[in-house]
Amino acid sequence: MEGENKKAARSDLDEAALYFHKHPRPGKLEIQATKPLGNQRDLALAYSPGVAAPCRCVIWHREKPTLHAKRASRQHSREARMEGENKKAARSDLDEAALYFHKHPRPGKLEIQATKPLGNQRDLALAYSPGVAAPCLEIRDNPATAADYTARANLVGVVSNGSAVLGLGNIGPLASKPVMEGKAVLFKKFAGIDVFDIEIDAPDIERMVETISALEPTFGGINLEDIKAPECFEVEERLKARMAIPVFHDDQHGTAIIVAAAVLNGLEFAGKTISDIKIVTSGAGAAALACLNLLVLLGARVENIWVTDRFGVAYKGRVDEMDRWKDPYVKDTEARTLADVLPGADVFLGLSAAGVLKPELLQHMAPKPLILALANPNPEIMPEAARAARPDAMICTGRSDFPNQVNNVLCFPYIFRGALDCGASAINEEMKMAAVRAIAALAREEPSDVAARAYSGETPIFGPDFLIPSPFDPRLILRIAPAVAKAACDTGVATRPITDMTVYIDTLNRFVFRSGLVMKPVFTMAKTSSAKRVIYADGEDERVLRAAQVVLEEGIAEPILIGRPHVIEVRLKRYGLRIKPGVDFGLINPEDDPRYRHYVDLLIELAGRRGVTTEAARTMVRTDNTVIAALALKRGDADAMVCGLEGRFERHLRNVTLIIGPRAGIKDHDLSTLSMLISQRGIIFLTDTHVTVDPTAEEIAEMTVLAAEEIQRFGIEPKAALLSHSDFGSRDSPSALKMRQAAAILARIAPDLQCDGEMHADSALSEQLRQRVYPHSRLKGEANLLVFPNLDSANITLTALRAMMDALHVGPILLGTDRPAHILTPSVTSRGVVNMTALAVVEAAHKAQAVVNLG
Repeated sequence: MEGENKKAARSDLDEAALYFHKHPRPGKLEIQATKPLGNQRDLALAYSPGVAAPCRCVIWHREKPTLHAKRASRQHSREARMEGENKKAARSDLDEAALYFHKHPRPGKLEIQATKPLGNQRDLALAYSPGVAAPCLEIRDNPATAADYTARANLVGVVSNGSAVLGLGNIGPLASKPVMEGKAVLFKKFAGIDVFDIEIDAPDIERMVETISALEPTFGGINLEDIKAPECFEVEERLKARMAIPVFHDDQHGTAIIVAAAVLNGLEFAGKTISDIKIVTSGAGAAALACLNLLVLLGARVENIWVTDRFGVAYKGRVDEMDRWKDPYVKDTEARTLADVLPGADVFLGLSAAGVLKPELLQHMAPKPLILALANPNPEIMPEAARAARPDAMICTGRSDFPNQVNNVLCFPYIFRGALDCGASAINEEMKMAAVRAIAALAREEPSDVAARAYSGETPIFGPDFLIPSPFDPRLILRIAPAVAKAACDTGVATRPITDMTVYIDTLNRFVFRSGLVMKPVFTMAKTSSAKRVIYADGEDERVLRAAQVVLEEGIAEPILIGRPHVIEVRLKRYGLRIKPGVDFGLINPEDDPRYRHYVDLLIELAGRRGVTTEAARTMVRTDNTVIAALALKRGDADAMVCGLEGRFERHLRNVTLIIGPRAGIKDHDLSTLSMLISQRGIIFLTDTHVTVDPTAEEIAEMTVLAAEEIQRFGIEPKAALLSHSDFGSRDSPSALKMRQAAAILARIAPDLQCDGEMHADSALSEQLRQRVYPHSRLKGEANLLVFPNLDSANITLTALRAMMDALHVGPILLGTDRPAHILTPSVTSRGVVNMTALAVVEAAHKAQAVVNLG
């Protein structure tokens, strides 16, 4: 009997432990980025090119310069130093920013977080001993259940020996760590995949293979990174033969997949067939050969492919840097140079060095040639030079500042997403080709409204400047991952085949909005807006100065700063910022500006009947920067304004209301704010977080409608929940009755809006709970807009969630004003200023377009 009770007790614990390890997601750990990744600049600092700075620091500390090297460096001529001065200054700005980014507020870019609660003794017993024995025994008896009880099925190892790192060469494993962390960040940001970066001291092939293959029990896949050729070919080939998980060398195959997609679309536009084209390469490294191998699988003929590198044409009998990987492309020919073999070429594939392809050589290529000049940072030929020499050419580069960027982030996160989700034992050629075709087809699709916002605010049209999608297109994960997973299932390498592809795509669709990519459409729309003049009331603040440089570099806005010129100049120098007043941005000096009289007259006209005397108006225009910004906006000297970094929100709101006022149909007391929180859990909007202390039911209905309009600008369908301590009539307090009345008003004035209430917060966020309480709710799915009964509840919830979830706060977004005017809070970061600038520019563009439409 004693043993019987123990057995029963163990089985209860076992069941609880198995459930604990499996739900809501398998395992107990996940990787989180510790640095912001909300825009292109963040990515540039976290990965290429900014990551080179910390790598070089590690190299320098490891190998300090010798006395001989120091003496030799002094012999450089003064002319050579002057020539590189500008480039050095530009690099040092990026280097300093990248070093600060990697070091603060804590070193590195990654951390491990628990995904399960650990709040009491029982949680610990389930997570570790004795409960952990249950999943261990399950996995022993059935290894496939590791995907149910551990994080392995969503865990990739990014492995490098540091022998060929970006443009830095053989810098060793330790110095490569910032790059591998950066790769991990990209996996997490774009596809939600957890990564351990593994830097191994393994310079030879045998040691690499033995070390990496021993990691198979830990990971669901291996991404080989920055391993030099030709060793990388051998390592990957042997690992694929030994391991039953995907092994993928991104430097080879990631580049090859994007190149192949560009080639397919380029040929379609040119009206050519892949089996008939001539391909010439400059460069014969890992990426170039992988590109050629994949193009051959897609139908290119080996006899039509000519390979060149720094030793010239790969010809029969050549000895220099030849190996078995190049052998299929060796030609029995007298040709020795790129110039000898380029005539008649339909495709030039450059993965070599800057300036290799001379403009005069293009004259001999076939009609409508495709030029893939992928050397970084400077391509084999600059696009403008290629276009001048051959106006009919289609041009791709590896750079983000030109159309058709060949960027590996277009594919590797999503290929692994599809492979992991079906438990693929390999990434085979069919899966790669599926990715190629998915990427190529996406560029030819007619994009939805949401997708169009990922491209400069305009709907892209398939053609010479749009052969491949943008890396930030939110549809990439929805096209590539399912295509890869399906190919894995069709070819028999999927150990967990996906049975319902529609349901799978829906789960991926939800991920699109869990990532921080929600801000990307706003940035792309802002870049093409014609109403870009944003005036900042706190122009002397460091956060504004740093934000001004970012919005200028990104092309988001044309800043106008309010501040004293001498103070701004000193602070720009102190913070190491390059922007200059009067050159890069406009400046209003509150102590001496020629518009002073005009602003005073305008203030008297607007507020003279509201207690503002002439003398008071003069003082306000001289001393209150928010007043100056609002008057500039009202007068048409700016398109939008941002204020609030110093002082109380109420004071700024009073001035904005006094001068800008509400838009038509809105009362002063109906202004409200919307706050957005972006966390790993997803995106949630909250209103009203800053304005009305105790709104009426009518005001709550109005602010909900305004918030819903704003949410739609992000390409998100608003789903509003009116929150209360009452859950669908469970209480009849004044607050509950107010929210109930607001819901009734909304049902009348906004019948198409998904909205319901009053309800508890957990009912709003869980359809399952809501169905139990009230199965006939008008709200379907999870609410993304939480509407609160008063300012206390809204602001407390906002600040608590932001701290607890380590969420990015975008806002507060002021709703209902006649012109875009946003009041930030003193806790805002420079990144927050940039986000609100982009939102203000987009709002200004919409208002300008509305005026045009009315006219």
